[in-house]
Amino acid sequence: AIIDLLQIRNGVIVITKTDLAENSDWVNLVQEEVTERLSNTTLSSAEVVSFTAKSGDVTELRNVLAECLSSHVPQSDINMPRLNIDRIFTLPGFGTILTGTLLGGYLEIGDEIEIVPIGLRGRIRGLQNYKTSVEVAAPGIRVAINVAGVNKSKIRRGAVLARPGQFYGTSLIDVSIRLLSEEHNLIPLRHNEQMKIYVGSTEVMARVRIVGAERLMPSENGWLQLELSSKVVVQKGDRFILRRPSPGNTIGGGIILDEHPGIRHSLHNPNSLMKFEIMSDGSPDEILLQSLDSSGIISIKSVLVNSGLELRDAITILDQMISNKEVVVLGELEKKVAADSTQLIVSYAFWGKTVDKIHDYLSDYHKRYPLRNGIQREELKSRMNISTHPFNALIIEMA
Repeated sequence: AIIDLLQIRNGVIVITKTDLAENSDWVNLVQEEVTERLSNTTLSSAEVVSFTAKSGDVTELRNVLAECLSSHVPQSDINMPRLNIDRIFTLPGFGTILTGTLLGGYLEIGDEIEIVPIGLRGRIRGLQNYKTSVEVAAPGIRVAINVAGVNKSKIRRGAVLARPGQFYGTSLIDVSIRLLSEEHNLIPLRHNEQMKIYVGSTEVMARVRIVGAERLMPSENGWLQLELSSKVVVQKGDRFILRRPSPGNTIGGGIILDEHPGIRHSLHNPNSLMKFEIMSDGSPDEILLQSLDSSGIISIKSVLVNSGLELRDAITILDQMISNKEVVVLGELEKKVAADSTQLIVSYAFWGKTVDKIHDYLSDYHKRYPLRNGIQREELKSRMNISTHPFNALIIEMA
């Protein structure tokens, strides 16, 4: 059930110790039972292999595994590497070693790194993939990282190793969820219930806020806002598992829709429901535009990542939106939309609201102080509650 909730689609089913079966009919019966059990899961098309270690013949199993691996889609590189840390230890002469599965980009020896949300910084001294030293670690592989300048005692399982400034912790997330059937879970999920969420390599307690309902029944789908007991580092599109702490059982799982919603939603507000509908089932264009609307002034690089879309698709859509004037570029567009661009942009809707707000401030100021030259730049920035760089870009574009 957990493999299905995590949407793991590549796998091989191995029925072991088949030499202990009295005859081949018993092995065939087990195969049929396994196939039926998996028929409505992500592993419904997984190959089933009978195997006995006593024979010493691994040819069939090796071939099936090779075929499974060849059909696996490689991890995408969005130039934002992160390692969900699952093991921490030290070795004499090396110091702190962190292990995990690398996602989102490449890491190299010598790279500066940050352990988030703890806030520790260090440098990569060495990389190993299955006990083989490598200069560069690619996304999707298991890797052990020898980190200089970081004390083992200050790191915990569940923290994330990343490049400095690319990720930060959150204690509020928006998610979609699918509850398991009554075969696994008989108790409805209720509003304000305390649950345990497993995501990446971390587990934390969370208070459940159900969007648009008071409870969710077994087998139902729904939307939640989770208030976490401590900060985690996640990204839109990450999958999670939800378990009831007592009695301990898995009740469901789903996908993170927004890792930094910023506000506690009004749970029965039509606008909140519309936002969740778009995040869950909207077209790529709608998802990207909503990501822009909720982000305000943001860099091209950040909005591409925040959208959760495939990078190539997101670049194409954003380029089209800029051409159609649905997106306002602050300043002259340096080049065609690029994944690493720090160019600031806003949605046309956000731009219109911001321009109107600034005009209102200026009009009010001139009415109250008609003999003054105008409002001070810092005062306007403070009223708008925008940091210096985005504010300067906004004013230049308005002028």
